[in-house]
Amino acid sequence: MLNIPPLNHGYDEREVFKAVGLALTDFYTSLTSKLDNVDIDGVLKRKNPYLYRAKGINNATQIVDGILSAYVSSSEETIFGNCFFEPIAIVVSGGQKAVTEGVDITVDKDNTIYSIAVKSGTSVFNADSRKRQEQNFQSAHKRAQQAHKAFLPIIGYGYGKKRVKEGNEKFYKELAGKDFWEWLTGDPNFYTKIIEYMGTKPDEYAKEFETAYNKAENRMVREFTTKYCKDDGSIDWDSLIKYNSGD
Repeated sequence: MLNIPPLNHGYDEREVFKAVGLALTDFYTSLTSKLDNVDIDGVLKRKNPYLYRAKGINNATQIVDGILSAYVSSSEETIFGNCFFEPIAIVVSGGQKAVTEGVDITVDKDNTIYSIAVKSGTSVFNADSRKRQEQNFQSAHKRAQQAHKAFLPIIGYGYGKKRVKEGNEKFYKELAGKDFWEWLTGDPNFYTKIIEYMGTKPDEYAKEFETAYNKAENRMVREFTTKYCKDDGSIDWDSLIKYNSGD
């Protein structure tokens, strides 16, 4: 349940449609670019080759598919958070891109400066990154003080749920999923409407993404078999381990 008054009580649906469309374009463009530029050596440096051997995997395609799938999974969450939620939040908040590091949106309204850090899901922080976020909010607070205005920092998570236990409240608010979008728009159903605003664009882009994925997988299988397979087709574990962990 939303525990602070909404920032707004309405939004321009035409602008939201436009923002969602551009956000999806940016997301797929960025993700496809990652696929077009991925190479087997760069990814293998960060993988555990002992694990593949321990699991009895002796098929080059199977190894590459696992590597590529994990690579895309780790990339897409970050890319989606950067490309999708933030521009939509800017449009519906009526704010602008912030200049303070670690703050994404600034809204100057009713003699109050709202500093909003937009995150994807609720598990993005560790102790160090949360401390940095708090320091960034403190820097933004100084700007508000210089302008002689009230200050309210918000961490907004595009999806998920966030409940802060009583007694654990910080100097900033944390709102997730329904609560975050309702606070920005005044619409308790906006978080479900985001799907509607996507329309059929995801289906159109998915075909292009599949093509890029298949090309990347084929290219990486070729590179893997050339560098890390013996003449008889078996995996050269000695070469693979040496590349990953040797001199």
